[in-house]
Amino acid sequence: MVTAIALINVERGKVNAVAEALASLEGVSEVYSVSGSYDLVAIVRVATNDDLARLVTDDVGEVEGIAGTHTMLAFRAFSRHDLERMFALGA
Repeated sequence: MVTAIALINVERGKVNAVAEALASLEGVSEVYSVSGSYDLVAIVRVATNDDLARLVTDDVGEVEGIAGTHTMLAFRAFSRHDLERMFALGA
C-alpha cells in the first residue's frame, strides 16, 4: 500500500467543490479543509506507485479549481490508533 499526502491550493470560492470532487476519486481516502498555507489536504492510499502517478497526474489534474499541489510520499506510519488496536487484539 502506498500512502501520500497531497497539499492543495484552490481558486477562491471553490474549496467545497474541489474537496467533493477529490473525495470522489478512487484512491483518495480523506479530504480535509485546513487553515494555513494550503486550502485542502488529501490522504491518498493506493496499491502501487504507478497508481499514485496516475491519480496525481491524470485524475487530480482534471479537477477544475485546483491552483497548485504539493504531494508528499509517506514512508512509514506512526499512529496511536494503530498501537491501541494492536494491543486490543493481544498482538
